[in-house]
Amino acid sequence: MIVVVDDWHTALNAGDVERLVGLSTADVEVGGPRGSGRGADLLRDWVARAGVTLEPRRRYGRDGTFVVEQTAQWRSANGQLTPTQTVASVFRIRDGRVAAVLRYDDVAAALQAAGLVDADAVIS
Repeated sequence: MIVVVDDWHTALNAGDVERLVGLSTADVEVGGPRGSGRGADLLRDWVARAGVTLEPRRRYGRDGTFVVEQTAQWRSANGQLTPTQTVASVFRIRDGRVAAVLRYDDVAAALQAAGLVDADAVIS
């Protein structure tokens, strides 16, 4: 299942919105500090608006729920890249697709929200 999460990151960072949508459920939940919503159209809008790249680092997972620590960088409205930040996202997988991706400020918050612990680290 972690392969789906890895493929999701690859599609996002390549700007391949249709691949990203294909890797996600039709009712995918997308969330972050500003709230959350559902659906493929919301995912498309988020990708277009956010201008973000998320490079995966440490990964944790159990029972279809994963936390990925990420190096994040956003592109501002004038095209400038922001300084990198470390964030973490919770991914929930259903039927082999991403059913939810929820961003948190750090790994500790994401692990707590996901009900995971350090011992759930994924070694690959």
